[in-house]
Amino acid sequence: MKISSFLVGMLLCVLSGQILAASPVVPGVVIDHIPKSTGIFIGSPSICLLPNGDYIVSHDEFGPHSSEWQEAITDVFCSSDKGKTWNRISRIEGQFWSNLFYHDGALYIMGTNKHHGNLIIRRSTDGGRTWTIPYDADHGLLLEGEYHTAPVPMVISHGRLWRAVEYATGKSNAWGVRYSAMMVSAPVHSDLLHAANWRATNHLPFQKDYLKGYFGGWLEGNAVRNTNGGIVDILRVHAPQLQDEYCAMVRISKDGRHAVFLPDHFFKMPGASKKFTIRYDPASHLYWSIVNDVPEKIPGVSTDRIRNTLALVSSEDLKNWKVNRILLHHPDLLTHAFQYVDWQFDDRDIIYVSRTAYDDEEGGASSYHDSNFLTFHRIMDFRKNP
Repeated sequence: MKISSFLVGMLLCVLSGQILAASPVVPGVVIDHIPKSTGIFIGSPSICLLPNGDYIVSHDEFGPHSSEWQEAITDVFCSSDKGKTWNRISRIEGQFWSNLFYHDGALYIMGTNKHHGNLIIRRSTDGGRTWTIPYDADHGLLLEGEYHTAPVPMVISHGRLWRAVEYATGKSNAWGVRYSAMMVSAPVHSDLLHAANWRATNHLPFQKDYLKGYFGGWLEGNAVRNTNGGIVDILRVHAPQLQDEYCAMVRISKDGRHAVFLPDHFFKMPGASKKFTIRYDPASHLYWSIVNDVPEKIPGVSTDRIRNTLALVSSEDLKNWKVNRILLHHPDLLTHAFQYVDWQFDDRDIIYVSRTAYDDEEGGASSYHDSNFLTFHRIMDFRKNP
């Protein structure tokens, strides 16, 4: 007996504790939808909680008909009913690969102004409806040049606010090879729009001999406070010829000036060949992440291209990871994906947003990579085993 896509979608939502969208097909709550015929795709989802209980979400636009290479576009959305309904509240010109965060009474968005652009930051004092303009070093233009990043965590430690980023000018312009790992930080109560308040580490360039010569690059690093109280940069690792997936751990000095990497600081991590966000939970004393797990290896397909399974994972030490539960899955990996997930703790739950490639009236996404939906999801009582 054949099971309809509607029933499959219902089953996935029940098993993963998701809120079902109004659509009978797409898992989660649909925040935005851009059909593939536009030549514009949904990228870089980020989510933030405001003190008044509002959820704020953003995503940028990429693709052949987007302005990602000139002056990228980011849309910002708000939900005042715990993610059940969403409204677009602003559209930012010149914002890309960005994360939202709330700090010292204001909402911020931090990323680049375009694909491989300047590192910039904007501030909003009205919940994301209007934003400052980063036109110089006193108003949010932090570093000029070519930089790469994604919606990644902000961490407070040692009196500073920390964020990972990649310098994107190398000996080659090849993807992966051009990226150097680095960290920026600022005093916790300083004016974050002033570039002079930010400090950058040295940047660690691509080294082809890492991972016995299988290293293809590192990117989309996470600022994390480790078990010893130090700051580390945990990066996604591109090594498509390997069956196992690895993250890399770069050590950062407490003053924010130096980044150091030891060649043996690669650690197996489910889903680590795709973008992930790591956060620490004091209640469980665990680090958590939501990743694109690969439960079964697929011959001829590199792990970085498999994004049709989403899993909740945890670790005690950032070196040993386990899969706690499967959240979403679709049997097709060519045009279906739940990827680039960003998430936050919300009391006993985790709320997250996904760059989702899924079925629509035009026959779905053009590929797993070129997402046509931004979706919201909730994991209820995430600390409990399913």
